[in-house]
Amino acid sequence: MTSNLLNRLRDLIRNRLQPKVAPDSLVEPARLITSKVLLLVYDPVIDRSSGATLSSLQGWYRVSELVSGFIKDILNTSKGLLRYQIEQRLDVDEFPAKIDGFRYTPEYYLDVLRGAAPPHRPQEVDYLEILSSYKILPRIARSEIDEVWIFSYPNAGFYESTMGGPGAFWCNSPPLKNTAAARRRFIIMGFSYERHFGEMLESFGHRAESILMKTYENLDDSVNLWKRFTRYEKIAPGQAACGTIHFAPNSQRDYDWNNPTPVRSESYDWLLNFPEFKGDVRMIGSTEWGSGDIRAHHLWWLNHFPRVAGRRNGIHNNWWQVVGDPNMVKT
Repeated sequence: MTSNLLNRLRDLIRNRLQPKVAPDSLVEPARLITSKVLLLVYDPVIDRSSGATLSSLQGWYRVSELVSGFIKDILNTSKGLLRYQIEQRLDVDEFPAKIDGFRYTPEYYLDVLRGAAPPHRPQEVDYLEILSSYKILPRIARSEIDEVWIFSYPNAGFYESTMGGPGAFWCNSPPLKNTAAARRRFIIMGFSYERHFGEMLESFGHRAESILMKTYENLDDSVNLWKRFTRYEKIAPGQAACGTIHFAPNSQRDYDWNNPTPVRSESYDWLLNFPEFKGDVRMIGSTEWGSGDIRAHHLWWLNHFPRVAGRRNGIHNNWWQVVGDPNMVKT
């Protein structure tokens, strides 16, 4: 066999093994994602005589108000490209089981809140028991729901976000095992009715970080837009962009959102000119993102996510469609 023929055979095999990348496009529309949510609320009754639940006795936030405000925040920052709708709400009068089968009783849990008893270890909740109890995997497979939001209390043991289904990957926590029956990827968000909108957006922000890191993982740094977007002054002096969910462009440490020191940042280039950057670099500080307010910073950060038509290097210029639907991430 001649060397030319061998080279042709090698090229043919290599081309077949390499993942196919969609060609670049300037006009492919930004896709709107509508996600149907199963809402589970673990808010056990503590006082049987009055019917008072844990959240009401503690004076914590109303889940309906948290859900409504969060959905509006995502709708506004995505400019309508990611729309959540609550398909079903289930209020659960129990403490969910931990992975070792333990369940809090009202008395034990109130002792934990008072500091009279330590939180149970292991802390992690039994996700598979929940998936089975509410037949979540077949509902995902039938497209009745697209993701699950769970509201609970401190020390309940839920991750801020976790992913299941075939091909599930890290989503601020390890992927859920034994969930291939869902037939597609899905995310479970873990929220707390003790916390407010800013913390909900932070959980969502970490979800977005995981998904976009996966989306761009096979690209060199020179064309890896996610790495460029997340640059901040401390790690990239003079080249800050929008930072991360924890680090604003000028942050020196985690949650340093009230740092007034101005730095050079290309955040306006991302906001106004993406994907054709024009070198719009400005001096900015914490007044841009709410001077330390957690919700304001996270809305500012999310508002800089690209959401325009087109595709480059096989990745769409609208980040909201992969953040909203992890099945659109090529792996």
